[in-house]
Amino acid sequence: MNLLLYILLAGLIAVVAVLRADLRRRRLSLTRGSGWNTLSALDVTAPALIAGMTVALLMAFIPGAVFYGFIPLHSLFTWGVAAGILIFAFLWIEGRRQIQFQRPRGIVFGEFLILAGAYKLLETVAFPNHPAVPRGPVTIALCSLAILGGGVLIAIIVPRYLKQGEERAILERLNDEGESVQQEYTPPTPECPHPELWSMVDSQSSELEILDFLKSMVTTVKPRLIVETGTFLGYGTLKMAEGLRENGFGQIITIEYDPVIFAKAKERIDASGLGDCIEYHNTSSLDTEIKGTIDILYSDSALSIREQEIRRFLPQMEPCGLIMIHDASSHFEVVREAALRLEQEGLISVVLLPTPRGMVIAQKREGRK
Repeated sequence: MNLLLYILLAGLIAVVAVLRADLRRRRLSLTRGSGWNTLSALDVTAPALIAGMTVALLMAFIPGAVFYGFIPLHSLFTWGVAAGILIFAFLWIEGRRQIQFQRPRGIVFGEFLILAGAYKLLETVAFPNHPAVPRGPVTIALCSLAILGGGVLIAIIVPRYLKQGEERAILERLNDEGESVQQEYTPPTPECPHPELWSMVDSQSSELEILDFLKSMVTTVKPRLIVETGTFLGYGTLKMAEGLRENGFGQIITIEYDPVIFAKAKERIDASGLGDCIEYHNTSSLDTEIKGTIDILYSDSALSIREQEIRRFLPQMEPCGLIMIHDASSHFEVVREAALRLEQEGLISVVLLPTPRGMVIAQKREGRK
């Protein structure tokens, strides 16, 4: 009886520990309603349950292993613990990706149903005569239902997520959970092998170090006119506007095509107290008319049109002005190759900064003093 109590207590402790860690990384609270819905609750519950069951099974397994002095490889306990560890690790990593990549709510729970159902079916095959393994038509039906249910759930939520786009998903999460700072998740590249040294607020906004860099460039070169393409949530806009405020002069014109994203950026800009030096446009950067000479051009819009933007605004660039292009790492070949192609054509001179997502600093060659 005491052993059973210890087993249940160990499992409960594991459930609480994993639940607490998952809530913290998701910025959720049991005492606050924001950020919660049925799917998010199921996503948090799934890895906690797996952890609890695995720890409880391990606690039940240890006394026998100690008594006999070896670990039987082909036993129900061994398979259960190994499967529990693997499924938990997979779901925990999927949860991290869900947060970083703004993947749809419910995807972790859907994968949990598929993996749990598949393992229980495999268990009936691997241990056909074990008295503790349920079998028969009801077991097969329940396992099949779990796998089918998980597949249907994923088939419903993923297309809906893809249709709305990552930017809208980020906006939705921001409205529910507020801002949060996390490690940069971009995979390593030859030019930037340690992206985890950088930080970000989301996968679309510039890295926090790049935001500070933008402000430093503004206070260093003292531009009178900055043009930014791709406002998104306005983090870069506001950082450059802070630099203009410190300089005491200058204006930034920022352009965002998506009307929903633009509305959120406009709200942030209007509330910032920096609106007097910011002019925002809800248009395409390829259609927006800019008057005057551009001192800094920050290209951070859709990847596919960056080259067109540079070519369009290049004649208006001040000869000693700066062209900065985000997302130019070797992960984003379309942007990197476009910048190098413009350099090969003799239009600009390029420096590639080794940041997680990459940054180009360039100047046009024509008229440079």
